[in-house]
Amino acid sequence: MLIPIRDHNPSATRPYVTWALLAANALVFVLYLPLFRDDMALMRFFFDWGMLPARISTGEGLATLISHQFLHGDIFHLGANLLFLWIFGDNMEEVWGHWKFLLFYLTCGIAAAGLEYAVDPQSMIPMVGASGAIAGVLGGYFLFYPRARVDMFLFLIIIFRIIPVPAWLVLGSWFVMQILGGIGGYTEGGGVAYWAHAGGFMAGVILSLPLWLRMGGWAHWERCAGQPPHPEAQYRLVKSKVPQAGKRKHVRASPWWR
Repeated sequence: MLIPIRDHNPSATRPYVTWALLAANALVFVLYLPLFRDDMALMRFFFDWGMLPARISTGEGLATLISHQFLHGDIFHLGANLLFLWIFGDNMEEVWGHWKFLLFYLTCGIAAAGLEYAVDPQSMIPMVGASGAIAGVLGGYFLFYPRARVDMFLFLIIIFRIIPVPAWLVLGSWFVMQILGGIGGYTEGGGVAYWAHAGGFMAGVILSLPLWLRMGGWAHWERCAGQPPHPEAQYRLVKSKVPQAGKRKHVRASPWWR
């Protein structure tokens, strides 16, 4: 099992919107937490506020394109989404600016719901979760910082390691897994909304492309070799019982794609 725990790309500004989104998702979950004692009440709540494709097809429930982004099926669903937003959201907020980042985030969530809807517009399974919007954040990060290092926690029976992996590999492989999951038809029965994840990621790349081009496009990658344009976080002073895997080499001599 490989789990991302942090990146080496510290933000130079305070990510107020990212913090607010983290808090909003957690607060909303706490507010409807009592409904988990009653399966029928919880399902009615998700039918009312989750994105229900069949309902959207009738022209109703358009507000759920936003509201579904703040609902989660359980604590693990919430925790996984907040972890990814915590790791990658601050850098995208720094690139976009606070309010533009909020608009970017919500738009990616709507695009994610749109692709999930397009796959099965008559589905009676409500979709909930911030993962589509967060997938857009991952897509933007993939475009701007493909070689930023992401620490992955490796858990394999009795083996525990922290392995630094370039962002393009972490996020690119995650995107491929969503495509394969969607093609495999695993969304049936109320499982993972793979197409929503794929749609959010693609929206993040597409929406970020004009900004990336204004920043120089290929020249931007040439200048920083696809890595953060500021010193990486070292984490050398952080004591940990988890052993590191190998020594990091800091190389910026050639572009990331070579």
